Amino acid sequence: MSAQNKDVLVAEAVRLREQGHPEQARERLLALTAEFPDALDVAYQTAWVHDVLGLEAEAVPYYERALQSDGLDDEDRRGALLGLGSTYRVLGRFGQAVETLRRGVAEFPDDGALRTFLSMALFNTGEHHEAMQILLRLVATTSDSPHVRRYRPAIEHYAADLHRTM
Repeated sequence: MSAQNKDVLVAEAVRLREQGHPEQARERLLALTAEFPDALDVAYQTAWVHDVLGLEAEAVPYYERALQSDGLDDEDRRGALLGLGSTYRVLGRFGQAVETLRRGVAEFPDDGALRTFLSMALFNTGEHHEAMQILLRLVATTSDSPHVRRYRPAIEHYAADLHRTM
């Protein structure tokens, strides 16, 4: 099978997943994985469909394979880092979740979803102070609420040092 045909079949599997047919998508992606074991996009999509189906443990090796080199485009790499970090967290592998999500935030510092998931993983490792700082900064910089915007300087000030009261 050609790479062009592979891309068409991957796109069909993604459509199936998005249209609420993840088991059919999984079957197609597993077949593609067998035929293209080194294709990072196939590994990523296979991981994603396993996550959708609640098969987190089965998703991990596909995410890891997808991230083994820099072959994914930025959007897929961002999704794979978030997916793997989140999956590690769901599986109780909190240290690996933090490590993966920190890598994601380092590569994509403007991604609020990565920072949010990192804060959750930090909470799970007992790093409550850093988790809260990340969330406060995220709220201060991304909220559309006029009330939050009014207090943005104060929120950012206290995010720098949560122990400060004045």
